[in-house]
Amino acid sequence: MKYRFLMITFLASFFVEAQEIIPITKAEVLNRILENNGSIKISEQNVYAAKGDYSQSNAVILPNISISHTGIVTTNPLMAFGSKLNQEILTQNDFNPALLNNPSQTQNYTTTIAIQQPLINLDGIYQRKAAKTKLIATSEQAKRTKEHISFEADKAYMKLQLSYKVLETLEVIKRAVLENMRLAENKFKQGYLQKADVLAIQIRVSEIENQLQYAKSAIINASNYVSYLMNSSRDVVLKPTDNLMVLPIDITNEDVSKERSDIKAMLLASKAHQTLYMANKMTFLPTLNAFGSYDLYDDKLFAGNAGGYLVGVQLSWTILEGNKRFGKVQKSKANYQKSKLEYQQYVSKSDLEYQQAKRALLDAKNNINLSELALRQSKESLRIRTNRFKQGLERTTDLLLSEKQYAEKQLQYYQTVFNYNYAQSYLQFLTKG
Repeated sequence: MKYRFLMITFLASFFVEAQEIIPITKAEVLNRILENNGSIKISEQNVYAAKGDYSQSNAVILPNISISHTGIVTTNPLMAFGSKLNQEILTQNDFNPALLNNPSQTQNYTTTIAIQQPLINLDGIYQRKAAKTKLIATSEQAKRTKEHISFEADKAYMKLQLSYKVLETLEVIKRAVLENMRLAENKFKQGYLQKADVLAIQIRVSEIENQLQYAKSAIINASNYVSYLMNSSRDVVLKPTDNLMVLPIDITNEDVSKERSDIKAMLLASKAHQTLYMANKMTFLPTLNAFGSYDLYDDKLFAGNAGGYLVGVQLSWTILEGNKRFGKVQKSKANYQKSKLEYQQYVSKSDLEYQQAKRALLDAKNNINLSELALRQSKESLRIRTNRFKQGLERTTDLLLSEKQYAEKQLQYYQTVFNYNYAQSYLQFLTKG
């Protein structure tokens, strides 16, 4: 079982070391993510889709123009007479009752150019206004997506930094433990220590090696996540060139701004629902549209030797459409009221998150000071016990306990630095606007 574990550890370590290691700065990560991230590209497509919806609403103010060409063959008396009349080829003989009642086969080809121009369409105007508001809201949401991905990039890079710090710390600890094991083995040969003391240190070496393997896996996982955010190959291992250190506080806003992109998007979405509610109410009013057409007629294909035009204005008013319009108004009103409640709830939740983030930053700052003090104390304690152990004045168990405590305080300190920097980054993300 022991050899099997060592073989797995060796193979995993070989896999990590065999991969290409690429150094990368935080600025490079951020730039590549903003250029290539999939979520950002999806949000941009959402904006294009909203632009398409808004462009469709131009039909409320722009004319609808169409061209058609129709060919018919008929022996229908009315159609045959009308076709000849349109073609302007009627003769005195065509008024013969026998020919009127039983006409010969008649061909007619009609080319029609038709135009429809909305004049008064209040529900469509409100729908166009709602589409524009939705477009602005979608743009704001896309902006917030970029801000969120930037925050994720910051967090992912810090995790990569932390993973390497853990690996470096464990490698230093391993060298120190191996030195202690060498001293213990010499003392055992000299008869100053028992076999159990040597075994205890060997167990500690195995623990460190196991932790090292987990640290290497954590580096690969963190590197893969950064590569995923950058939408690049995950066959490489990234190594941060920026060190993990306590960053200075740079919080410009002291509260959640209503101008924050996602909050603005929620408010605009509520306004869009309000406008749609008004649009549905406007469907009870009449609409006024102008129309016109120019027709060309002939008994030959695409000839058009005769023609005429038609121009008119239509005022239409649908008095009752079952209960459909009443249901639409009721639904749109409910959606509008719902959007207002969602906006209020979202703002309230954002304020709650902000207050929690401020307390988390304060707690992280306090933990930084405490972890620094604990690290210095554990380091001094380990130094004293190591010197006493070399002189044969300290027990192996006490030395191992002191060494383990020092290792834990080192790892805890770097985790505290990560938590502090993350708390700052999250607070900045919440107060953008």
